[in-house]
Amino acid sequence: MLRSLFAGISGLRVNQTMLDVTGNNIANANTIGFKSSSTVFQDTLSQMLTASSGPTGATNTGLGGTNPIQVGLGVQVAATNTNFNQGSNQTTGRPTDLMINGDGMFVVKRGNEETYTRAGAFSWDKNGTLVSPGGGRVQGYATNPDGTLPAGPTLTDIVLPQDNGGTPPSDLASYEIGKDGKLTCTFENGTKTVVAQVVLADFNNPMGLAKVGETSFTTTANSGAAEYGVSGQGSLGSLSPGSVEMSNVDLAAEFTNLILAQRGFQASSRVITTSDQVLEDLVNIKR
Repeated sequence: MLRSLFAGISGLRVNQTMLDVTGNNIANANTIGFKSSSTVFQDTLSQMLTASSGPTGATNTGLGGTNPIQVGLGVQVAATNTNFNQGSNQTTGRPTDLMINGDGMFVVKRGNEETYTRAGAFSWDKNGTLVSPGGGRVQGYATNPDGTLPAGPTLTDIVLPQDNGGTPPSDLASYEIGKDGKLTCTFENGTKTVVAQVVLADFNNPMGLAKVGETSFTTTANSGAAEYGVSGQGSLGSLSPGSVEMSNVDLAAEFTNLILAQRGFQASSRVITTSDQVLEDLVNIKR
């Protein structure tokens, strides 16, 4: 069979993948905290028709060297890279909404599994636990009443003060999450207590994270382990309360990619059509 036929088929497959990735980006143009992806192609192993040879004989008397003659066998998807550039700020005014300015991700626990997200549209559940829209529990450090962290802090759920019934006390007047991620509760008698501080995570290779749905990621063998810290610590960014990070999808670029993938798909289908015509001519040489 003709090599061009299978090369055309491989072109259909990878351009279909590019269409899938681009379509997903466009569909999530308004998804809070969404990070777009791009498709990277690479050629497949080339078939060797004639190997290369070096010069023979003495200088200026023998034959010169020859280059290899190879025919490519198509294309394949090399990677789908996630773009972690920051999205735009959308002010919501909700005190539980948080946006990270700079590097870092929120830590959210679903059951015993830790996931990481840039989507900071959080809220309280009936027990006063700070949760994501999907019910994941936002993680932080429990603080001393003056707002300092204890030695060797460990991750814990961020929960409003509880009364004996396991619900926020009736004399809790207000709460505030500051730019440093500290949750400060104010009671009716004027007392203020720092309850917890939001934790952020960073990675040596964020592009190695795997998407697990709900605008969240999980670690892989190539992402490295999560490095925890708080707002403004080390390379971690600062928090903007009352705002969320919008999707970083560039619609102009995505529609351009849509056209490129469509034309690539059409060109590959033309290769298959031409190869089919050649095979038909070959079969009809003798009638």
